[in-house]
Amino acid sequence: MIRPPVGLANADSDARLLHGVIEILSAGLDLDGIAQGVADLITETTSTDVCFVHLLDPAGDRLHLRGATPPFDRLARRIELPIGEGISGWVAAHCQPVVITDNKRDDPRYRYIPELRGEEFISMASVPMITRPGDLVGVLNVHTRDRRDFTEADVDLLSSVAGLMAGAIENARLHSRLAEREAAMERFAEQIVLLQETERRRLAGEIHDGISQRIVSLSFHLSAAADAVSSDPASAAEQIARAQELAAGALDETRTAIAGLRPPVLDDLGLAASLESLARSTPLPNVHVDTVSTVLPEHVETAVYRIAQEALQNVMKHASAAHVQLRLSIATGAVLLEISDDGVGFDPANTPERAGPVGYGMPGMQQRAELLGGQLTADSTPGRGTVVRLKIPLPADH
Repeated sequence: MIRPPVGLANADSDARLLHGVIEILSAGLDLDGIAQGVADLITETTSTDVCFVHLLDPAGDRLHLRGATPPFDRLARRIELPIGEGISGWVAAHCQPVVITDNKRDDPRYRYIPELRGEEFISMASVPMITRPGDLVGVLNVHTRDRRDFTEADVDLLSSVAGLMAGAIENARLHSRLAEREAAMERFAEQIVLLQETERRRLAGEIHDGISQRIVSLSFHLSAAADAVSSDPASAAEQIARAQELAAGALDETRTAIAGLRPPVLDDLGLAASLESLARSTPLPNVHVDTVSTVLPEHVETAVYRIAQEALQNVMKHASAAHVQLRLSIATGAVLLEISDDGVGFDPANTPERAGPVGYGMPGMQQRAELLGGQLTADSTPGRGTVVRLKIPLPADH
């Protein structure tokens, strides 16, 4: 049956189409469900043969087919088009509608896409999907096998549908991003609790196994000295000397436990000088340090210092390196730390993705980095050493 060459718009079909679109948008569907549902509805209510819904990708430089009427629905997510290319790309680039009644191959903007079988369709109308603030979301196309004169009223109707879709799709995307952020915050909170619990256990272990045992022994020696002070001054002096040694040891362990929370050297010297001091105190040969002086938030300084400390300890324990280099630098919006060595290295292909190299203590360092929104990687080749890289984003005022 050949349809008469008339437009789409009339009062009944307009109302039915817009009401149907609102119902679809109110159903809480995802992006693909919205695109597919509206595409089907448009062809049903406008006597057109095919509808394509192309959505702009997050990068803003390509259109992706996300909804289409059968048999093209199977191509959803498989067709993409750069902005500015083809009719849809031109509409996206200029945010203006395009109507082609016939001879579309003569239009210099037209691009033939074999999968979409453009040779089967004579007329088309393409309108941009724009939110009320004026942001492009995608492009809506309708095609007919018979020649069709799309009127200004038709374009207005399609633009109204496209505008409704744009707002709903943008809201769906915002909701999705909000859900992702909430999930990320939940993971972040879990990591914080886990890290806090780990720190508590570490401190409890140090106090119980070290400091408290020394204090018990200290009390024993002081009691023995008190008993011997009048009858055996020499023995009392020996007991007091041992008590003094235990007291000194307990003091050292207490300082170590406190330093486990925030190294005092950071407050005394700053991050750059602290890293230089750390490198000098590590029993490694030929450690070269290249740092820049900078003032960072305390929690960032602590994380960078701890990761550097762990990385150097790993080199000392596992790398058998002759040369080690530690670099601290500031890039645009980020602090960068790199520790490289010429040691035995390892094979990343034989390493579990999240666990890091066996014996290299990567999980703890990666957790510290991730808690600050950073990234820590280890690149290595057997026999050619290892490079550990840390990148932590900084607030805008740094």
